[in-house]
Amino acid sequence: MRSLKIGTVLILVLISLGLTDARGKSLKKASFMTHWLPHAQFAGFYVAYEKGLYKKHGIDLTIIPGSPNRSSYEYLRDGKADFVTLWLSSGIKMRAEGLKVVNISQIVQRSGFMLIAKKTSGINTILDIRNKKVGLWAAPFDLRPMALFLKYDIKVKVVPQSASLNLFLRGGVHMASAMYYNEYHTLLNSGLDSHELTPFFFRDYGLDFPEDGIYTLEDRLTSDPDLCRAFVNASQEGWLYAFANPDDAVDIVMKLLRDAHIPANRVHQKWMLEQMRDLTLRDTGSGPLWKLSKEGFIRTCGEMKRIGFVERVPDYNELYKDLSR
Repeated sequence: MRSLKIGTVLILVLISLGLTDARGKSLKKASFMTHWLPHAQFAGFYVAYEKGLYKKHGIDLTIIPGSPNRSSYEYLRDGKADFVTLWLSSGIKMRAEGLKVVNISQIVQRSGFMLIAKKTSGINTILDIRNKKVGLWAAPFDLRPMALFLKYDIKVKVVPQSASLNLFLRGGVHMASAMYYNEYHTLLNSGLDSHELTPFFFRDYGLDFPEDGIYTLEDRLTSDPDLCRAFVNASQEGWLYAFANPDDAVDIVMKLLRDAHIPANRVHQKWMLEQMRDLTLRDTGSGPLWKLSKEGFIRTCGEMKRIGFVERVPDYNELYKDLSR
């Protein structure tokens, strides 16, 4: 009886320290990094962390904040993160260049990426971009704009773009890179009306590439498939909770932003979560939820090879591993 009591106390202590799950099983340590700043774009992961879903699935998780100056690709490559978010085009390019990354869950099924111009710039069609100053994020986020320019034989003056749209607002560039769920809404909040802007969605120009997915290295998947599956399952539960409980999810995101001293407002974060729900859950015939569409994969590979960004494209079954329950 005494040994039973000691064992029970030990399990409770370990749980309180975050070293075991509620069933007394030891938690596996893992790290995860997003490819951009903490926002509602990644709400499902933050919700899963705050609600204890990773621990429920046996993971003692550390979340590494992403930023424009800190590459999730490099952290994955260098072994500083076990799991990261990447766009599909980035995953394909990395695999084609020899780094054995694998997609273990596709979150965003459709593209929200765009270029945007003020109508006062005289840019109304894709050919009007020629010789204009265009703000582009650093690699790998510049891949699709460069593909667009090559596709239409357009030469532009590339200006590095940070996480801020100040240069665009002040007229320093004619066009800016934007996500519909983030920077576009920021422009509307800054006082511009939608009729004052000319949007160019990449999906309207044959570049509708699936975006945010969960990636790991093939070695990690081979050595511990249970950990990878647990991470995917906990993350998916977090996303479904966030979509079903947006106010609670936005509370979690706002606290995270305050703690990180990142300026943000609740209206914007709620808009972002609503758009993420649309990009993730809306039925477009692209295949089951959380799975990488083979059609989307082939379309993305085809464009990347046609334009010369990769010489060899990976096989679908090389890059994607279905870890569904």
